[in-house]
Amino acid sequence: MSDSLKNKIKVVISSIILKICYGLNRKDVRGRENYLNSIKNGYSVIIAVWHGHLLSIVHDLRHEKVNALAGTHKDADLISEIATRWGWTMIRGSSKEGGEIAYKEMIRSLKKPGSILFITPDGPTGPRRIPKPGIIRAAQTTNAVIIPTSVHSTKHWGFDNWDRFYLEKPFGKIYIEYGAPIEYNKSMNQDNCINDLIESMRKIEKNNLYYTNNDKS
Repeated sequence: MSDSLKNKIKVVISSIILKICYGLNRKDVRGRENYLNSIKNGYSVIIAVWHGHLLSIVHDLRHEKVNALAGTHKDADLISEIATRWGWTMIRGSSKEGGEIAYKEMIRSLKKPGSILFITPDGPTGPRRIPKPGIIRAAQTTNAVIIPTSVHSTKHWGFDNWDRFYLEKPFGKIYIEYGAPIEYNKSMNQDNCINDLIESMRKIEKNNLYYTNNDKS
């Protein structure tokens, strides 16, 4: 069996497993109108979630037309191929490899009104929960809005690398909150924007965790 065929089989099996794991969870999704209304009003949106929680959002938005940024390292290959199988368009690159080409593709996609770009601001290699400057630059250049996004789940596996990466177990509940859109214009200081994004991500996580811990359903 060729390596190419082995890889295709691996992608198909992994895709099925993820659909089963996430499909057997109940989901509570709040704030979806935040990105939908932005799109309706002609804005492009950047969905931002920390790297460790990306799988829940990939599954939640699997039926949307999404462009997504992923690193070029081998660990990102499988998730990228699954996302492509689910209909996403992947942009591969990082600050260490292919960054300028990837950035140009990001800008091209965001200049189309109503487009969605998915980014893990701290990916692909960290530091954990510290956004890379690219997300701010892209938003400032294209007038796209950033949607800070949070995920919590009641049942999951956690895998430690530079990050704590989560895969949700079946038969739990996944809580997703899409926050209010954030705009950063070109005149704003980039370091201040990064600090503001960190605080916005922190607030949406706090809101989502509070809701998760007090949900009686």
